[in-house]
Amino acid sequence: MTMANAFGVGDFERLSAAEQSMITRRERVLGPAYRLFYERPLHFVRGEGVWLYDAEGRAYLDAYNNVASIGHGNPAVLEAIARQAETLNTHTRYLHENILDYAEALTATCPDELSQVMFTCTGSEANDLAVRIARSHTGGTGIIVTAHAYHGVTATVAAFSPSLGPNVDLGTHVRTVAAPDPSLPAEQMEAAFADGVKAAIADLKRHGIKPAMLIVDTIFSSDGVIPGHAGFLKPAVEAIRTAGGIFVADEVQPGFGRTGEAMWGFQRHGVVPDLVTTGKPMGNGYPVAGLIARPEMIAEFGKNSRYFNTFGGNPVAAAAGMAVLRFIKDQDLIAHTRDVGTHFLRGLEALKTRFQGIGDIRGAGLFIGADIVESGRPSASLAARIVNGLRERQVLISASGPDANVLKIRPPLVFTRDHADQFLDALEQTLSAM
Repeated sequence: MTMANAFGVGDFERLSAAEQSMITRRERVLGPAYRLFYERPLHFVRGEGVWLYDAEGRAYLDAYNNVASIGHGNPAVLEAIARQAETLNTHTRYLHENILDYAEALTATCPDELSQVMFTCTGSEANDLAVRIARSHTGGTGIIVTAHAYHGVTATVAAFSPSLGPNVDLGTHVRTVAAPDPSLPAEQMEAAFADGVKAAIADLKRHGIKPAMLIVDTIFSSDGVIPGHAGFLKPAVEAIRTAGGIFVADEVQPGFGRTGEAMWGFQRHGVVPDLVTTGKPMGNGYPVAGLIARPEMIAEFGKNSRYFNTFGGNPVAAAAGMAVLRFIKDQDLIAHTRDVGTHFLRGLEALKTRFQGIGDIRGAGLFIGADIVESGRPSASLAARIVNGLRERQVLISASGPDANVLKIRPPLVFTRDHADQFLDALEQTLSAM
């Protein structure tokens, strides 16, 4: 049973009349492409901190949503958005201090080489823009991604997002490589991933396609949450640059302190990307995203192409983004995330000793993946039962990975040790009930 529209007739009948009506209306007016989580879909009406509240006032512990990365309804972000919205909201073709202040603050979180920003509305747009820049800079078109990667939903980006499924064709200019294998010793994992990138480069060239870029989500979340050992990406990055391509770090999911080690996931690996793309947590729910670049990457593109985005980087978006950066710094959220994540991992490891269904556990900060297995093999059905069992205990997570068997734990960064303990108690109850 999958996570998407997994409810059957019996589950539908367990919903309230109002919820049944909403599902019927949703299918009629939104069409068939949208999906719902859980066997019994949830109807939320309010969020606060790490909690989401349904129409009956029940509180659900949110251990999944990284969009509200510093908590649902964060007062600092809401105040910044409201204050700027009632003052002025235009676009980047006028001068405005907010946009410049935010761009300077954002690039200040990066290595010195990454000093320019181009704003978009979504991570998909940011990755779409990265492709255009990579092609302009390298003269190539070839793109290398991991085998179950997700990078977005525009036509260009969907063509190198294999996790969208077999019905969404990859481009003929796209090559996939196996995700890093966490079961291998550190040096072997590093070498195997780099060898995969080199083989993809060779295959592109054999077909007359010049490599343009290697793009990875630096915690490989859709591939099953694979933080790996710090630094293992270096040989793969060297390989793409030797071939004339560039390295793009997709930080939409691991960025903004989530790994608990630095602001950006790529910093764990001691590499400086050519382009960095970001999105979801950037405005804590306000639609702002962007691309951070080495100036030489966009020099030729900027000379030949006019870039404009009506909403990307507007003053309200900049105010939201600045409020997020300030909150992360003022609350020392990176250190907090590291502490809570370590506590969380220890608790999961303790449960693993008691329940055979839990396999390998991986994580960095508050981005954690736990393999769910039966007889030592990946089990999507057991993972779905656990996810839905937690939902019945008012705890929210999802599953990911090529076998849909990895519990994906990714709470707001304001999650505390007490919240982690509540999650662990609910997981223990769910596993015991099975």
